[in-house]
Amino acid sequence: MSNNTVIIAGGGIGGLSLALTLQQIGVPCVVCEAATEMKPLGVGINLQPNAVRELLDLGIEISELNSIGVQIGEWSLVGQNGHEIYAETRGLEAGYHWPQYAVHRGAFQMLLYQRFQKLTGGHSLHLGHRMRRYQTTPDGSVRATFDTAEGERVLEGALLIGADGIHSATRAQMHPTQPPIHWGGALMWRGTTWSKPLRTGASFIGLGSNTQRMVIYPISQPDPDTELILTNWIAEVTYEDTSKYDPASWFAQVTADSVLPHFTDWQFEWLDVPAMIAGADTVFENPMIDRDPVPTWVHGTTALLGDAAHAMYPTGSNGASQAVIDARTLGSKILEHGVGADALSAYNEALHGPVSNLILRNRSAGPFGLLNIVDERCGGEFENIDDIVPKAERDAFMAQYKSAAGFSRDALNQAPQTIATDARVC
Repeated sequence: MSNNTVIIAGGGIGGLSLALTLQQIGVPCVVCEAATEMKPLGVGINLQPNAVRELLDLGIEISELNSIGVQIGEWSLVGQNGHEIYAETRGLEAGYHWPQYAVHRGAFQMLLYQRFQKLTGGHSLHLGHRMRRYQTTPDGSVRATFDTAEGERVLEGALLIGADGIHSATRAQMHPTQPPIHWGGALMWRGTTWSKPLRTGASFIGLGSNTQRMVIYPISQPDPDTELILTNWIAEVTYEDTSKYDPASWFAQVTADSVLPHFTDWQFEWLDVPAMIAGADTVFENPMIDRDPVPTWVHGTTALLGDAAHAMYPTGSNGASQAVIDARTLGSKILEHGVGADALSAYNEALHGPVSNLILRNRSAGPFGLLNIVDERCGGEFENIDDIVPKAERDAFMAQYKSAAGFSRDALNQAPQTIATDARVC
């Protein structure tokens, strides 16, 4: 490898977004992914307008995003009795210059993977390479050791970026005394069901309360024969006694019978939650987990990115978006400072503080905090929401969150490109 090669540990959304960014600005890189085969795993995720903007600047086409998901036009919260608490337009409908998408996570990762393979000829991504440890050399370069089927493999480059997820080995070495994974008591079940369109047909819906809720949104266009859409749903129940569940077994396939007892009476004129849950082909169960913020994402010529840096609760629907923003921000700092430790320091300075605050904000339910307020004031049952939470209070709550999460409309629309078209590292 050349002496300015960037080693990326992890071929998920963050790692591949960085790889495509480095390829765009002329920096050689290699991606090392633990999986032995790239497969479209997962269910639905959201891509906020700030991330979509960056993806389009990478050369990804709107048609490609349309093929793997849906442009979200409404974001809504609904109380325990099925009555609306809050609704706002999103994406292009809200005046953003870029849409918001709900996509299948696995299909999105495969889109990034296939694009990177095409642009690099398939020689810059190594499967079956699990990050083990790193070492900074006397000349400032970094050696990364990976476990492979043939034994340990050592790669040397100018920088190492640990994009190796919530269980990151890079982060564990950088912060050996970090607390264990944090679980606050919320258990989630995820599934997809073919169902009729809800509300606008392109609506993201949060339904319920602080201790029990559903999140529902479409991730496909309507089937031309049935007019049904593939609907992603997340059912959540929060336990006060966290000893009832072991978050170490953090991802398991279960049956709908594991979920249904919690939601048997969630039936409204416009939505039958039990039927939606029962109609899922596959259901996955996992605790809602994150990690405490760490003092820094950088150690010399090694940095963390994506979930390795800031695994957060999905309450703000911005985990994947932030990984894309991480990658583009790091690319911009490399353009400014060159391929070295100074670029990593500038990246850390730009994002570590605000994103660490976002982790803690999402623990308090993020934008779903409005559901908590309504639940506290009336148990989620109301006829006129203005009598419970005035409109001005609702609007202010949401504006504050969007600003903290980095997708305030006017600020985003007016911001210059993160990476200028045709920018290259000299």
